[in-house]
Amino acid sequence: MICKLFVDSTNIKDFQLKHIREKIGLVSQELALLTLSIKDNITFGKNKTTLEEIRAAVELANAANFLDELPEGLDTIVGEHGVQLSGGQKQRIAISRAILKNPPILLLDEAISTLDVESERVVQEALEKVMVARPTDLVAHHLSTVRNADTICVLGRGTIVETAKFYSCKKQHKIPNREIHVIGFKKIVKTF
Repeated sequence: MICKLFVDSTNIKDFQLKHIREKIGLVSQELALLTLSIKDNITFGKNKTTLEEIRAAVELANAANFLDELPEGLDTIVGEHGVQLSGGQKQRIAISRAILKNPPILLLDEAISTLDVESERVVQEALEKVMVARPTDLVAHHLSTVRNADTICVLGRGTIVETAKFYSCKKQHKIPNREIHVIGFKKIVKTF
């Protein structure tokens, strides 16, 4: 099966990779945290930022409370792959990075799949704030993760099984859950 991705009627392959990377913010299940400070991880890839911009991103990502409790705050070293932090804390740092980047398009790839119930709630609230201002594609295994999407595509075994709104999506398919992927689209991408 051949899939093509279009942005404003233009095949994404026609864009330069550098241009695509500048325009897309990614929050995924597999986070890329470096053995640096929290501040350095949040500002990674963004050259000129002020402390006020960083704090605003941290607030919007629901990360301020846990950062304020750390003795070193933003200067805390996260350890290799963020071992000093919980899953929810790592996700909120990744969301802070995406907010600071302020990309026109946001991709959320299984962004809350491995979190406990409380962390999932806090991270979901942060994501909802970020998704308001930009087109967002959400990839998940659980239908509830994409409940606020404008359009939902349920993929199973490489094909689209269903396209609908959340309230009309069937929750049961004849395909095992481990083989189901749900993609939610929030707003329509208009311009790059």
